[in-house]
Amino acid sequence: MRRFFLLFFILSIGTFSSNAQKVGLVLSGGGAKGLAHIAVIKALEENGIPIDYIAGTSMGAIVGGLYAAGYSTDEMEQLFKSDQFKFWSTGRIQEEYRYYFLKLEEDPSWLELNLLKKEDKLKIMPPTNIIPEEQIDFAFMEMFSAVTAVSKGDFNNLFVPYFCIATDVYNNREVVLRQGDLGEAIRGSMTFPLYFKPIEIDGSLVFDGGIVNNFPVQNMKELFNPDIIIGHNVSNRARKPDPDDVMAQIENMILQKTDYVIDPKDGILMETKFNNVSLLDFKKIDQIINAGYETANREMEVIKQRISRRVRPSDIQQKRLQFNMRKPQLIFRNIQIEGVEEATQRKYIIQSLKHQSPVISLEELKKQYFKLVSDQHIKSLRPVSRFNPESGYFDLHLLVKTNNPMQVKFGGNISSRPVNQGFLSGDYRLFKERSYTLSTNMYFGRFYSSVKAGARVDFPTEVPFYIASYFTLNRWDYFSSTTEFVFEDVRPPYITQNETNFRSEIGIPIKTRGKLTLGGAWSNSRDMYYLTESIKAADTPDRTTFGALSGTINIRTNSFNDKQYPTEGLASSLSLNYISGNEKNTPGTTSNSLSKRKFSHDYYLLQGSYDRYIKINKVFTLGLMAEGVYSNKKPFSNYVSTVLSAPSFNPVPHSKTIYLNKFHANKYVASGIKTIFKISDQFHFRAEAYGFVPVREIVETDNFMAVYNEDYYSSINFMGSGAFVLQSALGPISFSVNYYEKSQTKFFAMFNIGYILFNRKGY
Repeated sequence: MRRFFLLFFILSIGTFSSNAQKVGLVLSGGGAKGLAHIAVIKALEENGIPIDYIAGTSMGAIVGGLYAAGYSTDEMEQLFKSDQFKFWSTGRIQEEYRYYFLKLEEDPSWLELNLLKKEDKLKIMPPTNIIPEEQIDFAFMEMFSAVTAVSKGDFNNLFVPYFCIATDVYNNREVVLRQGDLGEAIRGSMTFPLYFKPIEIDGSLVFDGGIVNNFPVQNMKELFNPDIIIGHNVSNRARKPDPDDVMAQIENMILQKTDYVIDPKDGILMETKFNNVSLLDFKKIDQIINAGYETANREMEVIKQRISRRVRPSDIQQKRLQFNMRKPQLIFRNIQIEGVEEATQRKYIIQSLKHQSPVISLEELKKQYFKLVSDQHIKSLRPVSRFNPESGYFDLHLLVKTNNPMQVKFGGNISSRPVNQGFLSGDYRLFKERSYTLSTNMYFGRFYSSVKAGARVDFPTEVPFYIASYFTLNRWDYFSSTTEFVFEDVRPPYITQNETNFRSEIGIPIKTRGKLTLGGAWSNSRDMYYLTESIKAADTPDRTTFGALSGTINIRTNSFNDKQYPTEGLASSLSLNYISGNEKNTPGTTSNSLSKRKFSHDYYLLQGSYDRYIKINKVFTLGLMAEGVYSNKKPFSNYVSTVLSAPSFNPVPHSKTIYLNKFHANKYVASGIKTIFKISDQFHFRAEAYGFVPVREIVETDNFMAVYNEDYYSSINFMGSGAFVLQSALGPISFSVNYYEKSQTKFFAMFNIGYILFNRKGY
């Protein structure tokens, strides 16, 4: 009997020892290659291998943190395949959160530089990161705030105990993050220099943990002391970089050499190698996950021999379900603004977020947050939420950095055709209870030149509104933009347009993507042109001036992802204008008239447009657009002046740079279709076709006068374009072939870097 009890005791001890066997999983950094960690976790769970502790660096910190936060491997895989991940990994903002109301008028800028006055000197502050951080910061708060509340800031209380590694920038040493805000810890660990902006944790500025420790096996031993460690490494040891590969050079300089080894007595090392996956190659997720799954299954027999304890997948899922049920709902009550000294500025930001509401839901906060992101006065926002057990709500701590008051922007357009232009602008910004923006810009080029100065004041009331006024000088020289005409002797300009305007408007938002504006303007246009194409050096042009006052009401929406060659979003407008002015015509040598003439014009102009991109699948997008104009405007003194003063249809960038008399009318309807084939996230091919139908065509008589065709809808003119477009950091780089139905040259090829955009006219 004693022998029986002794045998039972020995077996019980053995069984207890087996059940007590603890396993730690360590995941390396490696950018997109780290997605293979998901497959390793999946394979371990499917085979009943326990994961009692988990740790990682950089991408390993993200995957490990998601697992510790209660995400299943299927949920992780779907997350990284989703549009949501694409947005927060690139910094682009979803269409539904692109807040149009706060956007200033579009310009062709490539680069923005802030100026800081320090010790009576102006210091240029270049951009510190490639990818805007507001998207990822909000996403991490959204995903991990409730988890932090459940763990009470102790990562040992997560679904699986967890830590990650970051780098203290100042002291150049590793920081082990195992308590505090889980989202901030993961954000700190994966912040690769130049890609993302560093954050402060406990007073230290931290970067990617891979700089000092990309595979924290030793930390796992010291902190959790598991019986066995499973390590998965996806980071290739740094190789000699190519002279043209800047990011590989930075990686070699920044990342210290890490030994990806595990002592056999401590555990098992798995490695998944990739030869054709770059740091941000997330689109290859299926290939990466399959490779990680193959690695884990290849090593599974060895793992099972070393680890005798098993956990049923159903038990893991039940534990995960119970953990996730404890997460409180994200509803916010108190908002604290940090990083802003003046009380008036804090009031401005809080009013912009809450609008007097006692609590705010996550979805409503997200809308208001991205409205603030679009505010030119705010440089950065980082939301941190903390659960308040007394109120049952979350408190939002918004870490705000205001923009430096002075900003300069550079840009323009480089083209194979003579429409090159430079662009320079300067803004001075100030905000207290209201925000103020003083701005000026200058375009300089042969085809187009301009100067603009003005101001805008924003009021963050319950219904926000702004007041803006601008003074602008514009000049277009259409002969400089084309070489299609043949002139005798010296070639004078064929058409030049000079315009001066002063305009003011008041605007209010319409939901997220729209705004309503009421405005008025004074403008004075001065056109110089010839009435025939056979011109001698001694000829002088006709001159027509038109000074006018106008009033406008306009409803406009815009959620395009790019300001030129967009591939998603919606833009529409509906405006009613009333114009009253005086025309003066001074005839030139090509005119039949010998005396100056004056005419008064009072008319209204109704204009509407609709432009929508519809995503059919991952590769193909369809664009549909329509535009219409209706006016009771009378003809001007001659045919050319009538056409020049009439609204024009310019749906493709190149069409804005040449004179197309057949696409001007005071009454017209037009429509078009666009097919877009996505080659990569930044590169696409687009083919566009448009039809333009004047309601009553402007017709030239024998004496160069203009009349309206008696027949309605008597003609239709076509326009088309095909273009390869790369959306780069400098704006779109494009090669296009454009077709216009016109009397002379019909096809135009153009290579272009930058934007073809102009300052606005008065009406």
